[in-house]
Amino acid sequence: MEHEQHRPYFFFSYARRDFEAEDAFVNQFFNDLRDELGRLVGPAVRAEELAFRDTEQLRLGDDWAERLATMLGRSRTMIALYSPAYFASLYCGKEWTAFRGRVRRHHEDTGELVPALVPVLWEPVGSGELAAEVTKIQWVQPDMGEAYARHGLRALLRTAQSGAYEQVVRVVAERVRDAAARRLGELPEFDLGAVRGYFPPPAAPEPAPSPGMVRLFIAAGSASEAAAAGGSFAGGWYGSKPWHWAPYYPPTQPSLVVRAQQVITAAGHTTTLEEIGPGLGEKLDQAREDSQVSVLLVDPWVAGSGRYRAALSEYDDQNHPVTGVVVPIGSNDPDGEREAPWTGVRGVFRRNWLRRSDLEHLFRVRVNQESFDSDLTIMVTVAQNKLMDDNLDWGDDGGDAFGFGSGDDTSGSGDGPDLPGLAIPSGPSGRPRPPHPRQGPPAARHHPDPVPPELPGQSRGQDDAVPLRGDQDDDH
Repeated sequence: MEHEQHRPYFFFSYARRDFEAEDAFVNQFFNDLRDELGRLVGPAVRAEELAFRDTEQLRLGDDWAERLATMLGRSRTMIALYSPAYFASLYCGKEWTAFRGRVRRHHEDTGELVPALVPVLWEPVGSGELAAEVTKIQWVQPDMGEAYARHGLRALLRTAQSGAYEQVVRVVAERVRDAAARRLGELPEFDLGAVRGYFPPPAAPEPAPSPGMVRLFIAAGSASEAAAAGGSFAGGWYGSKPWHWAPYYPPTQPSLVVRAQQVITAAGHTTTLEEIGPGLGEKLDQAREDSQVSVLLVDPWVAGSGRYRAALSEYDDQNHPVTGVVVPIGSNDPDGEREAPWTGVRGVFRRNWLRRSDLEHLFRVRVNQESFDSDLTIMVTVAQNKLMDDNLDWGDDGGDAFGFGSGDDTSGSGDGPDLPGLAIPSGPSGRPRPPHPRQGPPAARHHPDPVPPELPGQSRGQDDAVPLRGDQDDDH
């Protein structure tokens, strides 16, 4: 009987980064699934027998790798919380591979195929980048709903689609109950650290273009401002800080800033982030002098507000040739109000508004969810090419450099350098590779305002900005 108590109905496998980003939602799903399973199997099964999760059942002094291996070998099923972070985690890959191997061994020994590995789509993932073994297991079925299949369970929680969410919980709990009743064979003691997981995949080769620094500046509303506006303040989901703004619904990334950072780092560059404020023009000039390009992300609902109007108008009156502007249009703006914010945008960008259709691609308004990634990628490339033109040494006589002066070249062909071509890449490749999850909380760091202190992956950069680049270590 004691041994049976150590055979939980499900082992909860998840990425630590998903838990740290949305701990309330991950906790809610775990608790709701355990409660629904308890209702299905009856009161005779105690709560601690229903599920194993490391944050709840690892105790001080436990050998965590040995304990996880033991429970992977004994649990009747495994819930795998699929997300980009999950497939970038070394130890999630080890857990998935070990349990998948246990299912295959049972099949080889008994001829019975038990569907005990139960995927749950937390966030959308690109199936084309997954190992073939992962894609063999179906992670959605018709009775789980279209919204879940398209956007994942996290989006249902964030957008309060309670009916759709509860239906997914019921389906998953029933799947766990049915698979647990088929008595999957246990896996003998093994070393989890020695398991060679199916993921994460090998690191992609470095992009061909030289990496550069892209400075992001954000002007966006906050939840308190939206509440004070009495409901007329639209433009997406707002948090306590401007960099929490997520105009596209349901949000597939934590915020527009994070999405922009992922697009930029996927192209091989680094980013910094600041809120738009006084002295914006000087900062853009300094960035150009330091061979850095800049992008302004502007919420149209606050572009003309007192907090940002002066800085944006000043930008519009100046010449910043290696700076781009992106003004998204929220996918959930109320009908009849979608035109409301553009008066303020035209008011602060009087000169640049005339450039909104230019082929130069450095001022883009009404940018929707589908075109954001490609528009931003092209914008950064155009700005970097203009920066390259800035930095070329054309000699004392620009005419000679282009072959137009008399010089010593009597042929008139000129011997100056060729103008660099406008090499625009096809866009970010697939989903950007997320940092490795399953890690402890980062050490606290001090970042004076206006730098957002809680953004992940921070390190000190110039002008108190926050460079973000590359993966972090995965230490479970």
